[in-house]
Amino acid sequence: MNDKPNTEEILSVLAKADNLYTEQEILVAIDKMAADINQKLADKQPLCLPVMIGGLILAGQLLTRLNLPLVIDYIHASRYRGNTSGNELHWIKQPTTSLKDETILIIDDILDEGLTLQAIVKYCLNAGAKEIFTAVLVEKQLDSRPGLQQADFTGLTVPNRYVFGYGMDYQEQLRYVPEIYAVHGL
Repeated sequence: MNDKPNTEEILSVLAKADNLYTEQEILVAIDKMAADINQKLADKQPLCLPVMIGGLILAGQLLTRLNLPLVIDYIHASRYRGNTSGNELHWIKQPTTSLKDETILIIDDILDEGLTLQAIVKYCLNAGAKEIFTAVLVEKQLDSRPGLQQADFTGLTVPNRYVFGYGMDYQEQLRYVPEIYAVHGL
């Protein structure tokens, strides 16, 4: 893992970053995602699995907009672990709720290469899930994606740049920023 950046470095990254989406634009996208999920999963009673830590902020906003019976647990798996590129998937916490015969809604911050989401979907299938849906706040525009190709519910798209804010981090920092930015030069 990278050394923790100091406050000056973090503030410099934020100051130089390119704003991609305002908080209001993000909230409109989350409202639309919630409407789509409410319609598609109306009779499903899904088990919702936010992917920590990135999916935390989206889940907090999205779940309060769902008008259907649901259960909430969480899953914690990461390829990045504080770095700007990912390697092998590291499992930190698996759900305590049984996934057998459940409709699962996985909630994550970003669909980048799709490898983490693909591994989580596979885990849920192996645990006996009946059906699985994925929801991501942003999908990165890539020419090709080695993992999961597309989420079932997507809020926004971002260019192929390193993005942060609204759950997405830059070296474990800036997840809390209420807008979405691209790091200058990355």
